Amino acid sequence: MKTQVLAAMIAVTAAGAALAHGGVENETVLARMEGMKTLSTQLKILGAMAKGQQAFDAAAAQAALDRLSEEAAQILAHFEEEVIVEKSEARPAIWQSWEDFAAKADDLHQRSAALEVAQPGDLGPALRDLGGACKACHADYRE
Repeated sequence: MKTQVLAAMIAVTAAGAALAHGGVENETVLARMEGMKTLSTQLKILGAMAKGQQAFDAAAAQAALDRLSEEAAQILAHFEEEVIVEKSEARPAIWQSWEDFAAKADDLHQRSAALEVAQPGDLGPALRDLGGACKACHADYRE
């Protein structure tokens, strides 16, 4: 059941990211969207392994975590400038509650940097941990 919920969360995130890019011209917003798309892509890699859709590969799983961590470290830079366009899913609350937003972004970075996936059994706990960090931020700061 938890795997199904996680899979649904990843699918919704990916679908939202794909639809959101169309027609956006602002470079700041595009960079944000690309960053979130990168996070989603890495989660999809891990999710496919967790669901058995892709063979477990410890090196590929760790590479996905490493890439996720690198991109998570860039979240604050992507949101420094308050720019909201029609297709942006960023809420004004990001800049109104910057310290909380920054703490949540840092939490995702720290969690992803600390995780190791050496065996298939590590995937579920890693995805739940990352999903919790993503959800904590999206609940308050994403449309």
